[in-house]
Amino acid sequence: MQNSDGGWGDTIRSRSNISTSWLVLAAFHIAGAPDTSGLDRCKDYLDKNGGYRAVIARYGKDRTFSAPILSMLATADLCDWNECPALPFWMAAFPRQFFPYIGLRVVSYALPALIGVGLAIFEKSDQSKQPLAFLKRASISRVLRQLESITPESGGFLEAAPLTSFVAMNLINAGHAAHPVVQKNIAFLLRQQRTDGSWPIDEDLSVWLTTLSVQALGGGDEAVRDWILQQQSHAVHPFTGSAPGAWGWTWHSGSVPDADDTAGALMALSLLPPSNASTQAARAGEHWLLDLQNSDGGWPTFCRGWHDLPFDQSCPDLTAHALRALHKNKMDNTTGQAAIQRGLHYLERAQQPDGSWFPLWFGNEAAPDERNPVLGTSRVLCAWTDLGLTDAPSAQHGKAYLLQAQNTDGSWGGASGVAGSIEETALASEALGRFPDEPAIHTAYSRAIGWLCERIESGGLDSPAPIGLYFANLWYFERLYPAIFATAVLRQAIKRP
Repeated sequence: MQNSDGGWGDTIRSRSNISTSWLVLAAFHIAGAPDTSGLDRCKDYLDKNGGYRAVIARYGKDRTFSAPILSMLATADLCDWNECPALPFWMAAFPRQFFPYIGLRVVSYALPALIGVGLAIFEKSDQSKQPLAFLKRASISRVLRQLESITPESGGFLEAAPLTSFVAMNLINAGHAAHPVVQKNIAFLLRQQRTDGSWPIDEDLSVWLTTLSVQALGGGDEAVRDWILQQQSHAVHPFTGSAPGAWGWTWHSGSVPDADDTAGALMALSLLPPSNASTQAARAGEHWLLDLQNSDGGWPTFCRGWHDLPFDQSCPDLTAHALRALHKNKMDNTTGQAAIQRGLHYLERAQQPDGSWFPLWFGNEAAPDERNPVLGTSRVLCAWTDLGLTDAPSAQHGKAYLLQAQNTDGSWGGASGVAGSIEETALASEALGRFPDEPAIHTAYSRAIGWLCERIESGGLDSPAPIGLYFANLWYFERLYPAIFATAVLRQAIKRP
């Protein structure tokens, strides 16, 4: 749906952004659509917001998304292939252990884009005419074999339509339309299309939503436990080289084990009926998390030691979740306690001067820099309170931030002064509800619960907020987030004195 300013956003509830608007225009051009007043308005929006070079500026040194977007513009003849940021596809031929150190300019989970997009830009631009181009060309067969080896059974890289589309489109651009990877990618995309003609960013978040639901409900039965156990990885992952023992966000083959989903699974298993299998699975998951911890004490999403780009660095929300999982599962040996202390020190250093923490995988388009300090602070405070550290200076500073960030109507948005949502209000009030009762918390909590109840009764559960961030700053909303987060805090409210 086109916005009134002429641009498009990532979701039907999102503000316009330069990247999505360019992709829409390119799609119409590739499809041979005639110019319309809507496309003219889109062009005006793009001109006013910096043209295609603004795409490169938006992502900075991270080329995970800027290079694919520019490659689509070049495919549509909206820019020259020489304008596309180069991706060193030949570096994919290096042993995996060298990847964090050789300046790939893409994040750890973007190896398919490095190969597919990088190869097309090489073939279609002047790079292929440079003096040493023959050395790069000599690696093509090897990196294509590697790409085929990491293509999941489903054909969808990360189970994501954007990444899969970019890879397939650029392999075709590079002259490999008949390659088996392209055929699997296209089959995946054909299956993914919804009845309304759209594609979701990802197949689903089934593991993530299940573990969040178990936590919100305070438990579940053996069937839920066994389903979660079935989703644990049991082999080295071909995509990231991740060891077995972890969980990804979905049960589909394109999922990749990550810190947040592994922590969520461990939290859920601790609330479900125990069994020998669940105990062994939890031990494996705990050791996987311990091995993932970065040298700065924080936890990244997928791979340890990739410090160059934001989506590979340690982040507060994942670190807090990992700490909660390790503590909940009584990881009280020397190694576990040392990891927890290092994680707490990381959180102390990552705290902002106003007492907040920024999350990695959530944001708010209406907040400064599109960040979401309310959600980030809420998630981190749960770690401090779970560990019994409510009096710690960082916890008290974070609590003060949330109290001052509450809106006058009792809700919370992504930051001070931002309109409230069920998701952000539920998470913030649940975090405050974990602290000992005091007048300021009692008042803020009561107002928040009142706002939530009114919003739910008026149908607010059917209007999820686009606060989720997918890879490379793609916004999404999840229809179950309002219900899950509201359930958690309302269960808490019933038990509070």
